[in-house]
Amino acid sequence: LAYDLLDTDRSNFNVTIWYYTTYKGDLQDWRVKYVRVPRSVNLVSNAYLEFLKGPGTKMLLDFVKEMPKQETRLRMDMASLVGPIFFSWVILLLFPVILNSLVYEKQQRLRIIMKMHGLGDASYWMISYAYFLAISTLYIVCLMVFGSAIGLKFFRFNDYSVQFTFYFLYINLQISIAFLVSSAFSKAVTASVAAYIYVFGSGLLGAFLFQFLVEGLSFPRRWLFVLELYPGFSLYRGLYEFSQYAFQRNLNGRDGMKWKHFRGSAMDEVFSIIIIEWFLALIVTYCMNRVSLSAKDPIVFLENTFKKSLSPQKLSLQKQGSAVSVEMENLDVLQEREKVEQLMLEPNTSHAIVCDNLKKVYPGRDGNPPKLAISGLSLVVTSGECFGMLGPNGAGKTSFINMMTGLVKPTSGSAFVRGLDICKDMDKVYTSMGVCPQHE
Repeated sequence: LAYDLLDTDRSNFNVTIWYYTTYKGDLQDWRVKYVRVPRSVNLVSNAYLEFLKGPGTKMLLDFVKEMPKQETRLRMDMASLVGPIFFSWVILLLFPVILNSLVYEKQQRLRIIMKMHGLGDASYWMISYAYFLAISTLYIVCLMVFGSAIGLKFFRFNDYSVQFTFYFLYINLQISIAFLVSSAFSKAVTASVAAYIYVFGSGLLGAFLFQFLVEGLSFPRRWLFVLELYPGFSLYRGLYEFSQYAFQRNLNGRDGMKWKHFRGSAMDEVFSIIIIEWFLALIVTYCMNRVSLSAKDPIVFLENTFKKSLSPQKLSLQKQGSAVSVEMENLDVLQEREKVEQLMLEPNTSHAIVCDNLKKVYPGRDGNPPKLAISGLSLVVTSGECFGMLGPNGAGKTSFINMMTGLVKPTSGSAFVRGLDICKDMDKVYTSMGVCPQHE
């Protein structure tokens, strides 16, 4: 405040009060600062009275009423303020849908059945990816159109091309991560619960932790980059930048997010992270898919990558403890096992099916011990022979069929269809196999 006493004397009181008010457009202090001028006038008046009448003379100010003023509008944009957490949830809600669909296909063995009918891995990945990408893109377009139609400045003040590019890149990353994570789940319900925890946890952590670190000046910028490697935080950072530019445009008329602001903001960093993680997720998903479908474990997969698959005869020679237990009650079973051992030592792949000591153990449930389905099955089926399996319930007939058709992996042992190992060459086995499911 500044007081300007013009021609004031004992017979004339003339004072002018100068004051300064600041209109700040930043998020920390966006309100208009008002100065109560009548109280300042009262202070000057009391000083003048004391000058005339001496100390102790005062004019009490009991009540001050503001003069009528023009109407003011609340310019706060709630959509821009809460946009990062709300729209993070909106976009991330696609993740549980995609993950549940992929895990359900695996749980019901629908993908294996499609492979039995001739659908290759490349076709499956391309069709599934294109389907989820089309659904996600339509979802994002509807979100942008609806948000703009109802007047949300979060969408209207930022360049649509920048927004769509960001959303499009992220949904590609989200689909890739869903394919990657689906290999870790065997039940759709478990996958859905984990996915929804990820969705809501990412939004809450972004709003109450990540945003606080972004706005804090003391937090190192390089650690922000590390945090943005987490996909949920990279999404939140992009939405946070959109909200900041839309909010500033709403307050002081600045431009919203445009391509010219790309390097001035953190969007270039976020875009780079999303693109790199997208391709890495696709590569890791492909490798894990080959491990799960083409080998019993990653060690076997790596061996097959650098050298050719071993023949059934070499596999049998490498097996230790190949001696057959002679404690067999049935003579025909003992003869079949001896026949299999002899065939495994001879370079002959003309037989349709050869099973050598095939075993399957199912994990126990609810604390029960593991359940053995097949123990050391050995058999030979020659070309042109019609082979049928007989046995009581629980003997392992269905388990044997499931292992031979790729629905279930053997616990131990080996089986060959025309010389092709079912644990390593199932894709080639399907080219010479026809399967009719039980309930078809």
